[in-house]
Amino acid sequence: MIRVLIAEDQAMVLGALAALIDIEQDLEVIGQVRSGTEALAAALSSRPDVIVTDIEMPGLSGLELAGELKRQGCTARVIILTTFARPGYLRRALDAGAAAYLLKDAPAEELAAALRKVREGGVVVAPELAVEAWAEANPLSEREREVLRLAGEGMSGPAIADALSLSPGTVRNYLSDAIGKLGAGNRVEAYRLARDKGWV
Repeated sequence: MIRVLIAEDQAMVLGALAALIDIEQDLEVIGQVRSGTEALAAALSSRPDVIVTDIEMPGLSGLELAGELKRQGCTARVIILTTFARPGYLRRALDAGAAAYLLKDAPAEELAAALRKVREGGVVVAPELAVEAWAEANPLSEREREVLRLAGEGMSGPAIADALSLSPGTVRNYLSDAIGKLGAGNRVEAYRLARDKGWV
């Protein structure tokens, strides 16, 4: 029996996923949570075989959850199930340690097949994203992504500096570099471009 934990913040989707998975003879839903923070706690306590998670959730995002589980030595395999058909998200998910990246509009049998395949150590990627994901690399460094994301969320330069323990001048340099790499006119445009690509 493959033990599955589901992390999804929309109650209706969460219930539907649990029902679809429980139909399968060899799959068992052992937990349903509605935030990344709850998912981390549940994963560490109940030790599921596979975790199915969305990207955008309260607390930890699905990408942060995958990374944190990897850091803490949790052996559960992570499947990202999302509406974001963005190659940048796929690359970040795999870099964070996710074993699969599927789109929510895929047929239900694809999810069941993916659960079995990742439990056996395989990797599953939505075919429509697989080739495109490696066509254009993310030009931003980890720190540039972090600074740009906070700027895109409306934080000022000094506030970003405080949050990341950097000097205001260093924050300006990171933003300037990110804007230049993306060929944007300003930080707002740079954030929009990077978000559309799934890079922040």
